Amino acid sequence: MRQADVSRNTSETKIQIVLNLDGTGKADLNSGVPFLDHMLDQIARHGMIDLKVHAKGDTHIDDHHTVEDVGITLGQAIAKAVGDKAGISRYGHSYVPLDETLSRVVIDFSGRPGLEFNVPFTRARVGDFDVDLSIEFFRGFVNHAGVTLHIDNIRGVNAHHQIETVFKAFGRALRMALTVDPRSPNAVPSTKGSL
Repeated sequence: MRQADVSRNTSETKIQIVLNLDGTGKADLNSGVPFLDHMLDQIARHGMIDLKVHAKGDTHIDDHHTVEDVGITLGQAIAKAVGDKAGISRYGHSYVPLDETLSRVVIDFSGRPGLEFNVPFTRARVGDFDVDLSIEFFRGFVNHAGVTLHIDNIRGVNAHHQIETVFKAFGRALRMALTVDPRSPNAVPSTKGSL
């Protein structure tokens, strides 16, 4: 069973994430940051990951710590659930449109953290959400999941659409990369023999 239950407790945040990589896209989300919950729902639904995220953070100061630490904890949980990566497809990609917006996400479960984030946001906030927190979420994720992640917003006018297409494409790329390859269900997808 590719599941994990991970907690992160600091002086700034208390976070619990429970996930099942082979789920149906069910989500139980209460991060304290409503827009982040909306984006985490995209990951769950498009990634077909059952995802529970409960967080309490110092949002009276700023949403930064909560958003970043949810990314960190999600990375830890996925790394734990995927284990030695035997049998996974390893690579995943997705293009997702939403009206005028188009985004592409490409992921490699390489064991090497790296993030290329190219999203020219058209405004600084979506409601109360600071769009710059998107990169903090993904930076926390890649550093703790050990993945290489390329995120590109190819076009877009509406900042909400820009972020939403990124998160939907991320969920779909995750789903592809984490799918077990039936032709090599026990092999680690690397000529090195480990990732």
